[in-house]
Amino acid sequence: MKYLINKQTDELSIEKKSPIWLSDLFWSINWIAVRLLVPVSLFLLWWLASNHQWMPAQILPTPQATWHTFLNLAGEDLFQQLAISLGRLFQGLALGVVGGIAFGFLLGYSPTAERYLSSIFYALAIVPTLAWLPLLMIWLGIENALKVFLIFKATLIPITLHTQTGVRDIQPRLKEMAQVLQLGKQDLLFKLILPSALPHFFIGFRLALAAGWTTLIAVELLASSEGIGYLMVTGRQLFQLDIVFVAIALIALVGLLLDRIFQSIEQRFIFWPHATLSAHHAQKKQKWQSVTPWVIPVTLLLLWFTSTGFHWVAEQVLPSPLAVWSALSAGMSDHSLLDAMFYSLWRALLGLLLGGSIGLFTGLLLGMFKPLEDVFAPTLNTLRLIAIFAWIPLITAWFGLADLSKIVFISIATFFPMCIATWKGVSNVPHNLYEAALILRLSVLQRLRVLILPSITPSIFAGFRLALLYSWMASFGAEYLMGSGVGIGSYMMAAQQNFEMDRVIAATMLVAVLGALLFWLGKTLEHRVTAWRNTEGSS
Repeated sequence: MKYLINKQTDELSIEKKSPIWLSDLFWSINWIAVRLLVPVSLFLLWWLASNHQWMPAQILPTPQATWHTFLNLAGEDLFQQLAISLGRLFQGLALGVVGGIAFGFLLGYSPTAERYLSSIFYALAIVPTLAWLPLLMIWLGIENALKVFLIFKATLIPITLHTQTGVRDIQPRLKEMAQVLQLGKQDLLFKLILPSALPHFFIGFRLALAAGWTTLIAVELLASSEGIGYLMVTGRQLFQLDIVFVAIALIALVGLLLDRIFQSIEQRFIFWPHATLSAHHAQKKQKWQSVTPWVIPVTLLLLWFTSTGFHWVAEQVLPSPLAVWSALSAGMSDHSLLDAMFYSLWRALLGLLLGGSIGLFTGLLLGMFKPLEDVFAPTLNTLRLIAIFAWIPLITAWFGLADLSKIVFISIATFFPMCIATWKGVSNVPHNLYEAALILRLSVLQRLRVLILPSITPSIFAGFRLALLYSWMASFGAEYLMGSGVGIGSYMMAAQQNFEMDRVIAATMLVAVLGALLFWLGKTLEHRVTAWRNTEGSS
């Protein structure tokens, strides 16, 4: 508020001393200079470090060499490879948007559907996208279908989570008003549900776009003969990091362009004030409702028994549940599976703790202090659109191939979901609440404790769930792309290479069970933290 008042005072003084056009020119130059401060500083640091050989040229090429490499690649097939990657991205993203909206609406609008489907959905969603790779390579091959399906799975999750949050958190008073006005289904959809869910959907969509980029690059690094990821892996294998830098810059520019397009669409369609949070009527659960989350898993298990028992599917493609159970028991007995799971979980949680904490703190700073947002937001928005796997050649060159590089990689992957969700949550706190805090003369810490944190709790936990998913995905990606080591990803890839599908499925199921446990712990923590919003209601 102080910043805004000072700015308005400066504007008035300038307008008194100079023409209006000169005042507009001054603030335009100031706006551009503030937003270019961080990227220009980073570029100058890059130029100094590379030209003065603070690091070897093989690790940090000069900007001049990178520019010449771009010109050479542009004259060959650079943009053709980019077009192939974008085609895959848009196919998977379109499927993820349709599926995420439909499923998120179902989970948010119907308590019955949430009881039956949410547990199995989050158990499967918590399995890292790359963890499905050994199975999908057998079922779908390594062609375009594999890549599109993995992008679909990666984009489905954030859109579903945020759509569910938007539909579920409609104010009860607005619902009561809709009942009083006897709105029909069409009016209810377009006048209440969509306006309430759209802000959350766009947050999920922008996170989905970043997740789609990340998955696309990862799968092209692992299994592809064309695309921008294939170009990067070629540069990495030849240790020509100038090619990697060109690909990173191109991914950033295209991602920034797409994000700007969808941001303008968001600003065009969302022009109403955001509603404040309110109490929700928590219904008492009946005893029989405690078994509803198990209905879908048990049904799928019976279908699995039936299909393998009648040999509807070849055992090399889908082993029987008994064979998978035997592989699981063997892996637990000799501790090979338990050790692999422990090391992957330890890396994922440590990276989540570091990256998530820094992301939460950064998001609060950007949301609460406008000058910091003006300086750092453009750079952060650009960096988050760069696929995290594109940084692997640099991370391994700077930190080696040990656990340190893997933890750094996971921390970067979890930083952005927490930062973006927290930042946007603070930005969406209604201005009338800030005015009330100003009237009450609340300090910064008081505003944070009694106003901001309670208001952004749903956004924080939505970001936390995504950060947890990304920590798992990054943990698997680190094991796939950062050299050998003990971990569940390495365990699954070794089993897949030996065509031991029973071990692959056993490890996947163990990851899913652990994911369900983590989801339950997260939901329990969320309910305790947000207990102030719940009031007793009739069943």
